[in-house]
Amino acid sequence: MADNRVEELVRSAVAQALERQMASLRESVVQEVLQQVQPALGKSPQNTSSNAALQKAIATIQTGSTQKEILRALMEGTILYSGRAALFVVKNGVASGWQGTGFGNGDVKDFALDMNSGLVANAMHSRNAASGAVSSFDSAFLKKFGKPGGNAAVVLPLVLKDKLSALIYADEGDSNSLDAAALDVLVRATSSWLEVVSQRKQALKDVGSEAQEVAHSAPSNDPFAAHAPLHSGNAQAVPAAAPAAMSAAAGWGGAPVAAPTGEDADLHRKAQRFARLLMDEIKLYNQAKVAEGRKNRDLYDRLKEDIEKSRATYQKRYGNTAAAGADYFNQELIRSLAEDDVSLLGKNFRR
Repeated sequence: MADNRVEELVRSAVAQALERQMASLRESVVQEVLQQVQPALGKSPQNTSSNAALQKAIATIQTGSTQKEILRALMEGTILYSGRAALFVVKNGVASGWQGTGFGNGDVKDFALDMNSGLVANAMHSRNAASGAVSSFDSAFLKKFGKPGGNAAVVLPLVLKDKLSALIYADEGDSNSLDAAALDVLVRATSSWLEVVSQRKQALKDVGSEAQEVAHSAPSNDPFAAHAPLHSGNAQAVPAAAPAAMSAAAGWGGAPVAAPTGEDADLHRKAQRFARLLMDEIKLYNQAKVAEGRKNRDLYDRLKEDIEKSRATYQKRYGNTAAAGADYFNQELIRSLAEDDVSLLGKNFRR
């Protein structure tokens, strides 16, 4: 009964913490996306791409709590900046129609897109919006659904966790209106929000296993003594006997540690999992800084405050335990944040 009560308290606390973060995350997504595409917006027609209108469209997308709701909101928003649009889900190198708008009685569902057509190939290769003439799009699609009144078209990639998940096609239709920059904002905002919602759901899912650990290890007078802030949930299960060396991260300069066994193995597993949670949290709330830091090879300088706060949290819990020698915090910092390339952290990274 006591264990169930502890688990219930942990679930409630984590859910409340996540909910408190959602409001600030919504605004953060809006501002980061607008900042990324602001140069392009400055060249767009003022009557179709005002920030106020875009923020309202993004707010509608952010009311969705499931993938289907979010993508449907995206498609509703595309019609504000194009004559017609279609979303194609990409799986195993094939793009299949999911939903279209502005095509009259035409149904794009399950239409197999030509992945070699000019605009599609460009968008997939560059992972950026590809604009051009309608003739550069899938000829079979245009034959089936008709050509638009104008000659402009755009294909936009929707990327989730560094994976191309969907393509959005838009053209002028009969409206002679196509704002590629505004559509780019909507698609980027959708991508960011899908990742936020996914992380939140995974975090809540992981609370169950974390709560069980707390129930068995936390003192009766403090059920949250062993509780870690679970604001993201991409942490993967690690073996009971965590190895001392993992990929390039283990070679950062720490002393080799013998493979743990018994109770120590369980402690090592928890320490490594906690380090991963801390790295996931940093990535979730600093997506723009992480991207820029990797690009400019100065991750540590850009994220120093967050990294050192997380390091202190990790050290407080595991710095004086048998897992201290393995230094999982720095291993996960290099593996997860720097993608196994310590040079991305920059010259000021403390070794």
